[in-house]
Amino acid sequence: MYDYGLVVIGAHSGIYLQDLIKKYNNKKILLVEPVPYNYETLEKNYKNNKNIQICKNGILNEKKTDNFFYVKKDSLAELGKHWATGIGSFDKIHILNHKSKRFKIEEKHIERIEVEFITFEDLIKKFLIRSIEMLQLDVEGAEYKIMKSISYEKIEINQILFEAKHLDGTFEEGDKLEEIKDILLSNNYKIKQIDKENILAFK
Repeated sequence: MYDYGLVVIGAHSGIYLQDLIKKYNNKKILLVEPVPYNYETLEKNYKNNKNIQICKNGILNEKKTDNFFYVKKDSLAELGKHWATGIGSFDKIHILNHKSKRFKIEEKHIERIEVEFITFEDLIKKFLIRSIEMLQLDVEGAEYKIMKSISYEKIEINQILFEAKHLDGTFEEGDKLEEIKDILLSNNYKIKQIDKENILAFK
């Protein structure tokens, strides 16, 4: 079993993680990312770093093979938003709900693949994780299912940074977010709103 400095579920291309990866570079790091072109980028950029492992599973609250949706690589330039690489989801409607005057996403822009989803506990066993200093989740609303499924008494996680803005639906916060906060508080975490989108739980 190993102590990990950083585990990121929803690592995307890694472009926004560079400072965080530098911070934990002397410790074991796990980057989880199922979107194929993002996974390939992570593999290319970190293949020579022995401390960094990369996983292409999706993470949910049950083990299954199921559909996963993401913006096609060929559509990124047309849509013109760099963050479009990071809205992969098991729910196609979630991606379409990002449509706006400046982001004209349509069904034709979305790719569907089959992904092997595993649970957080499966992930822990697969990579022999004993403890985590920083767990980061950016998984387009799947944070609820993942965080609710974690056995916090079985694994030491010092800090959890998660995107909260989609927990109750696309751009919606409500009862599910409050439930996750209650779970964290009951497991001796303190909670801090980092910005409009993200919450940090820490001990």
